[in-house]
This record gives sequence, structure tokens and C-alpha cells, in this order.
Amino acid sequence: MIVSQVHVRKGALTDAVLADMPPSPLGEGAVRLAIESFSVTANNVTYAVAGDSFKYWDFFPAPEGFGIVPMWGHARVIESNNAEIAVGERVYGYLPMASHLDVVPGRVTAGGFLDTTDYRQPMSPVYNSYTRLAADPEHDAAREAERMIFGPLFRTGFLIEYFLRGQDWFGAEQLIVTSASSKTALGLASVARHSSPGVKRIGLTSKGNVGFVEATGLYDEVVAYGDLERVPVLRSVSVDFAGNADLLAQVHRHFDAALVHSALVGMTHIEARSTFGGGEPLPGPKPALFFAPDHAVAFFKAHGAEEGGKLVAAAWHDFLKAADGTVAIERHAGLEAARSVFTSMVGGQIDPAKGIVIEP
Repeated sequence: MIVSQVHVRKGALTDAVLADMPPSPLGEGAVRLAIESFSVTANNVTYAVAGDSFKYWDFFPAPEGFGIVPMWGHARVIESNNAEIAVGERVYGYLPMASHLDVVPGRVTAGGFLDTTDYRQPMSPVYNSYTRLAADPEHDAAREAERMIFGPLFRTGFLIEYFLRGQDWFGAEQLIVTSASSKTALGLASVARHSSPGVKRIGLTSKGNVGFVEATGLYDEVVAYGDLERVPVLRSVSVDFAGNADLLAQVHRHFDAALVHSALVGMTHIEARSTFGGGEPLPGPKPALFFAPDHAVAFFKAHGAEEGGKLVAAAWHDFLKAADGTVAIERHAGLEAARSVFTSMVGGQIDPAKGIVIEP
């Protein structure tokens, strides 16, 4: 058996190479996973861009100067030194852009386990959790591609809505979402439509994406960035997925004191999005970073793993119905395809109507 990995140069993300190596001996209590499939999305590019500041490079070791980009996907147990995990069972979770991964399952339940490998412990348990598909309420064998493409981003959208609803939406009448075509934004809009129907959902997007976003049916209104001035100035919450300081400044200027909360999602530096180019503070509330893993820990602490899982699963299945047909799934075989797709995403535009699945 050969273990293959894609190594990405940290200082030049379009420089990525395939590397083959023999497997290490499987440790005591460990399990070897053969990676069956994962998706490559803009989210994975974010993991690489923020690899050092958010420790995304630390999940899967690579040679000095290189990193392995984390992916979300499915894997099958091919070797097991753990009495609680059987060869042949399948799991879903955080995987390397690679052919195999060794994990050390701990806190094993019927629904999943945590990887207790030592170097992964400083990072959020959200990323170290693996679900066992045989008892996973989110799993649908016919929709595995959609789960890889949308699932992690949908969950962030779910947690944003849960947080805002818990704050009674800060008294807002409408939700303003930038980069409304992004998968996380679509997830947020879906959950808000179901759980907070009294809050109007307005999606901001590029002129070329207006038709795509309207076709999802998830927003009450879709507005091109250049037409922001026609959005009524009412008490509003903004959630910024675009990471564009100039756009965020336009939102703050337009709503001014009517903007009651400004959330930043993603890795863009808060400092770069809290002032105008000349250093003048933004009008309205100070933008606040929304870091999903911290909110996920709080959510599952409040509801418990089983009940929390059911709440997420119910919202997820509602979203699947709404998102059906909005993304054309492309499947590619082999890690060379993963390397090529990833470097293309780093260097160019990403079509929101395309979902890419890699089968190593």
C-alpha cells in the first residue's frame, strides 16, 4: 500500500505537488481510513489562506514549508487496532487532501468518535469529530456529494442563525447578506427562512450572480452590489461573507445607525474591515468576528450531542430540498485532479453553480 498526499507550499498556494510514501505502522488503538471522497470548495481555499493564523495547517503534518489542506468527506475503515471500530464501517469528517488517514478514536459512541491523536488536541473538537454513518441522522446515501459540498458551510449558516435568533436578532427587521451566492450564505438564508420568517432576507451579490441567487428562492430580495442604495434603511443585521473592506464600508455607510449588528464570517482580518481606507471608523456597530467552531461547542453543550444533532439534521434536510438542483456536481478521480482543482480555485474564479467532488 502507498499513501499519497497533496503538499501545498504555504507561501505560494498555487504550488502544489503529489507525494507518495509507505504507510507507518498502525499504532495501538488506532484506525486506518481509506479516503473515499471529498469536495473542494472555496472553504478549503480559506483553510489554506488562514492556515497559520487559525492552525488549519496543524491538523495533518507535512514537510517543512508545506501543508496539507483539510477537506470534508467520507472514508472507510481498512485496518483497526481498536475494538470499538470495525473494519468496513464508514465515517464522515475532516480529512486531508490525501488517500489515507490514521486516527486514534476516543469518546466512542454509536454516533461517532473524536480523534485523540496528540498533535490535533490543541485545535477545536469540532474538527476532530467523526460521525459513524450507520447511526448518523444527517446521512443520506443518495446525497453524499451534497453533504460534502454544502454540509460544513451549511452548519456555519445554521449556527449564525441560531446565534442571531438567540439575541432576538438585535431587534432587526431585515438580514443583509453579502456574497449571497456562497454556500454558507445560502445555508443561513435557508435556516432563517424556516426559523425566523419575520426577518426579511436580502442577499447582496455580483450582477452576474443575481439570476443564480434568485433561482434558489432562499431570499426575499436579491440586490446587485451596485444597487445597494435601493435597499430600505431599516433596523438591520449584516453578515459579511465577502471579505471586501470597501463593500463592508458601503453597507455601514448606507445603514449607519440602523445597522444594529455587523458579523464577519471567515478569516479576513477584523482590523482591515473595521475602518475606511483612511483610518476613519465605520459608522454603526463595530464588526464582530463569528468563529463557527466556538459557537458549535456552545450549541452542543446547550443541547447535547444527540438532540443537537437532530436539530441540525432537520434543518439540513430542509436545506437539501431548497438547494436541490442549484449545483451541478462534477466528479473527478485521483489526487492529481484534487491538486489541479485546488490550485485553479486559488488562482481564479469559482462558479457558485458547480460542486466538485474528488474520489482519490
